[in-house]
Amino acid sequence: MELRVLNYFLTVAREKTISRAAEVLHLSQPTLSKQLKEFEEALGVKLFIRGNRFITLTEEGIYLANKGKEIVSLVESTTANLLSDSTISGQIAIGAGETRAFEFIGQLLRDLRIEHPDIHFQLHSGNADDVLEKIDHGLLDFGLVIDPIEKQKYDSLQLPLVDYWGILVHSSHPLAKNKSITPTDIEDIPLLVSSQSFVDKQLAEWLGKNSNSLDIVGTYNLLYNASLLVKENMVSALCIDGIINTANTDLTFIPFSPSLTVNVNIIWKKNQTFSNASNAFLRLIRDVSHDNGTDK
Repeated sequence: MELRVLNYFLTVAREKTISRAAEVLHLSQPTLSKQLKEFEEALGVKLFIRGNRFITLTEEGIYLANKGKEIVSLVESTTANLLSDSTISGQIAIGAGETRAFEFIGQLLRDLRIEHPDIHFQLHSGNADDVLEKIDHGLLDFGLVIDPIEKQKYDSLQLPLVDYWGILVHSSHPLAKNKSITPTDIEDIPLLVSSQSFVDKQLAEWLGKNSNSLDIVGTYNLLYNASLLVKENMVSALCIDGIINTANTDLTFIPFSPSLTVNVNIIWKKNQTFSNASNAFLRLIRDVSHDNGTDK
């Protein structure tokens, strides 16, 4: 598969017409059509269906478009890092789950950019399962994740921060006046919980029993959309504090009692070969973690 032709296909998928894609690529329409036909023949699949006005991707085309973007991104970041010489430059790809600890990472990135202005960043948001998958495939250099997480395949540093679990409720909810939430408080209310692996075990330990005893009506992978359902006073959501800004809203966050805290970690693939930009970032994190006594 030629990267050049893959880029042609991705441009057509984005522009929705071959004529418009040809203009963007500075190619003639017949030349582009020929390249795409040969691309389909080489792959042995039909990638799109030509309509009267727009093209429609087949299932195979949708799959290739999604994977192709990842391939191009990986090639671009690798090329940028190879071009760096004595100057520390290049791209650092960082994925993060939902945690306000990313503010801490943001401060480190700011300091790193002040010292090395040729460094650039690629940020990806997703839950821990998504971040780990992208690290495994080489699409991310680092991941910011909260415990619990299986870290046998990864190297990691625990950051000098913790996150707090609690419940997000509508401000008119009977629980909204509580200063804290105990396991018995949430036994009979409809709940949304995180779909992240291992979270169920963590909640079960706090509850003192299996989470199946709760009235769990759904799951979420990122909290924002779940918070919109909470705003409708349909459900309440078990979540980490600080992800949703509740100031001047109809939402209230109440912490668990006894408190349920989780450590925050920066992780990367074992035996990873880093660019000089990523190495500079890792050195900075190690220095900060060592100063705070959390370097493992």
